[in-house]
Amino acid sequence: MIDSIVAGVSGLGAGVAYLFSQGLPNAIMLAVGGVLLYLGAKKDVEPLLLIPIGMGCVLVNIPLSELGAEGGLLKIFYDMGVGNELFPLLIFVAIGAMTDFGPLLENPRILLFGAAGQVGIFLTLLLALALGFPVLEAVSIAIIGACDGPTAIYVTSQYAPQLLGPVSVAAYSYMALVPIIMPPIMRALTTEKERTIRMGTVKKSVSPTAKLLFPLVVTLIGGLIAPKGLPLLGTIMLGNFMRESGVVQRLTKASENEIANVVTLFLGLAIGGTMEGHAFLKPTTLAIFGMGFVAISMDVAAGVLFGKLMCRLTGGRINPLVGAAGISAYPMAARVVQTQGQRYDKKNHLLMHAVGANTGGQIGSVVAAAVMLSVLKGMGLI
Repeated sequence: MIDSIVAGVSGLGAGVAYLFSQGLPNAIMLAVGGVLLYLGAKKDVEPLLLIPIGMGCVLVNIPLSELGAEGGLLKIFYDMGVGNELFPLLIFVAIGAMTDFGPLLENPRILLFGAAGQVGIFLTLLLALALGFPVLEAVSIAIIGACDGPTAIYVTSQYAPQLLGPVSVAAYSYMALVPIIMPPIMRALTTEKERTIRMGTVKKSVSPTAKLLFPLVVTLIGGLIAPKGLPLLGTIMLGNFMRESGVVQRLTKASENEIANVVTLFLGLAIGGTMEGHAFLKPTTLAIFGMGFVAISMDVAAGVLFGKLMCRLTGGRINPLVGAAGISAYPMAARVVQTQGQRYDKKNHLLMHAVGANTGGQIGSVVAAAVMLSVLKGMGLI
């Protein structure tokens, strides 16, 4: 009994000594993990992911825990679902099952907003390359601009796994901050007259057959254009096809709920497990967060500016605010557009138009990643 107590005290002493001698980065990351847990549990900021990530961050930074080492629990989660890209792809099936592309099909030209909302990805890629980042790391950083966590995780885990922690946290943090990031940019780039443009109601005229064929057509065309990104595109469209078929409700509901919840839990813990202090606290991390913010801000700005162009071309029938929803933060971006529109005209209903642009952004982010990966393959870099 006494020997056990002595051993326990010795172990505690060793942990404390390690913390003060070599563990300052770990101590800082323990605090970061605590902040993530606080944001998720008390502020309701992406709790489904930030709570597992925060706990994983705490666990991996406890002195001498070795949970992130080979054979450790967090490393097992990483190897079984992140290192082989399985978890992000399963999340995409869930996203497809939850997404209604109807508003986009009602007004196909709104898909152009989804394309404009990806401009920040490519501009940030150029910025990262100019700052001296290797090509694969630059691509992983730029993809934060997709404002789509699973896409960022998929690309980074495959081609720059050493950046998975900061890229993932940046991607999900900025997704959660969309309601704060978007409005100032939207207000700065539009006039009050433009913000009060009414677009009318969306007519529900798309047939069930068209909604069923849409995921198949997108998969075929996207796969031919950018085959390297077919896993991303194929899984999201699989989920949507199941939804629209109406004959596999059990699979659809399982994708939306049980599978999505379990995978999100394991994915969050695995990401948190990559946030070990010595590996995470580097100047590169700050640069990643900075460029991620630039990427998303430029996406929103590009979408609004394209909306202004469409407003001019259509004789004032399109509200430029809708262009801001061309990013992939679904459906938060669409809700922000609706809120901002009603701030200047309480009878202005932009939600369904914004949802169309937002679903276009969902597709646009996946296609942008697919194109980048296919280009890298063509260059022989992957």
